[in-house]
Amino acid sequence: MTTDFTSLNLRPELTQAITELGYSEPTPIQAAMIPIMLTGADVIGQAQTGTGKTAAFALPILNNFIHQRNVQALVLAPTRELALQVADSMTEYGKHLNVRVLAVYGGQPYGPQISSLNRGVDIVVGTPGRLLDLIERNSLHLKSIRTVVLDEADEMLNMGFIEDVEKILDETSSERQTALFSATLPRRIRDLADRFMHDPQSVTIKRETLTLTTTEQRYYLVHENDKTNALTRLFEIEPIKSALIFARTRAETATLANELVVRGIPAEAIHGDLDQQARERVLGRFRANQLKVLVATDVAARGLDIEDISHVFNYHLPDDAEVYIHRIGRTGRAGKTGIAITLLSPREKRRLREVEALTKQPITKWELPSTEEILKYRESKVVENLRIWLGRGRYKRELEMVQQLIAEGQDPLNIAAAAIKIARADEKQRPISEVSEVKSDFGKQEKDFGRGKRESFGRREMPTMGSKRGRRGDASSHEEGMVRLKLNKGKLNGIRPNDIVGQIAFHANIPGYTIGKIRIEDKFSYVDVPEEIVDQVLKQSGNYRVGKEKFSVVKA
Repeated sequence: MTTDFTSLNLRPELTQAITELGYSEPTPIQAAMIPIMLTGADVIGQAQTGTGKTAAFALPILNNFIHQRNVQALVLAPTRELALQVADSMTEYGKHLNVRVLAVYGGQPYGPQISSLNRGVDIVVGTPGRLLDLIERNSLHLKSIRTVVLDEADEMLNMGFIEDVEKILDETSSERQTALFSATLPRRIRDLADRFMHDPQSVTIKRETLTLTTTEQRYYLVHENDKTNALTRLFEIEPIKSALIFARTRAETATLANELVVRGIPAEAIHGDLDQQARERVLGRFRANQLKVLVATDVAARGLDIEDISHVFNYHLPDDAEVYIHRIGRTGRAGKTGIAITLLSPREKRRLREVEALTKQPITKWELPSTEEILKYRESKVVENLRIWLGRGRYKRELEMVQQLIAEGQDPLNIAAAAIKIARADEKQRPISEVSEVKSDFGKQEKDFGRGKRESFGRREMPTMGSKRGRRGDASSHEEGMVRLKLNKGKLNGIRPNDIVGQIAFHANIPGYTIGKIRIEDKFSYVDVPEEIVDQVLKQSGNYRVGKEKFSVVKA
């Protein structure tokens, strides 16, 4: 097994860039993939996010890079965030080669992207929808492509992009090298590999579970509406150096970050609406300890390179148990201990059991600090700070003020008490948030939840015509917390469940798994989405499409 980058026989310009970035040893996926890709062979890499797979395909592409006018390599990514991160990484690795990398994705004007392609680009990184648009506009030509990378292929499948991927691959030369990366290999991905790849070699990197042993995992049982209050209580007593809070949607990250700031906790949101420059400014403040808390979605958190995160909070448990492992793996690194805290509502109890089954580690239930405990903790911090200042002895002017008061006849003890009273004045601006008690009997809630939404991690059951769960004529969702929306396209327009999930997930920038029941009729379709993201979905109504036809979304 390779022990350092120098033994990989990469060109000097790459070795120099890697050294300047502070890397010395390749990760397991890099050590296994790079030698294979350097030979030009097709390869399937099965590895999780955060294992270093970007460098695993970027370095071989750059090593074989030659200056020419046409695009040499194409990387397909499921999201704008990931496309930008991959493009930035490839630019950084190839900075001594003067390589031209272009990221293309939806939501941006076509003009600048087409102008860059006309001037000449070496490597294109993009999302399937925008890449296909550029191909159809005759602005992107792929026949000279030497290497194609499908990054997070299973996520592209989940978002409904797999047919776009197939169309793009059809535009490339059959002599190309293809590298496919996927955390899982469902049948549709295996079928794609059989069709478009030539005798691919397989590399599987098992999930690292050792990092979890340095992370203390616990959960607090709270009602959904009390989660922000519970979070505020925990911030009162937890020794938080820096924290990463995971929320489900862009809207939720912004709302939660704003609420924390109002409560005196310096926080900012990281989500898909931020451009790369704004994102880097936020991360810079976080690394410089000017910011204590980041609130992020799972997609936006990909590629975050931040050390010394003391706490990771799950505002909600993710629907995919493996995502939980990715989240909490961001603390407890480099031999340090970390704390992973989940705010668990009663209806999430079943998910907790599945997470424990996957990690093979129990997650301990803790009780939220009481009002009395928080008050006592506040008082102990005041006394602790007083002891520190008494030890330093740097209060000459303050001592003169005390002596002046004593000379006026004031009691020294009363002076000290009044001074502490003044020092604690800001506590009145921080009332202790109320949190209602949760009963520990989950039997009924879990039974109802299982009947209302039969769902396992990463999978959603979609009702078909005639299903009792999707009766014709129902205008509202039967599931608590969900709202039914109506689409003006149906079976006669060729719309499919994957089209609906893919378009809404992509344009509204929400995880596909949050979308609920789907019913497709002849001329109309219906889809259930969480109540808190309805406005977010409706706002993008003009951007959804089936093929080249747009479809509208309104409340049913």
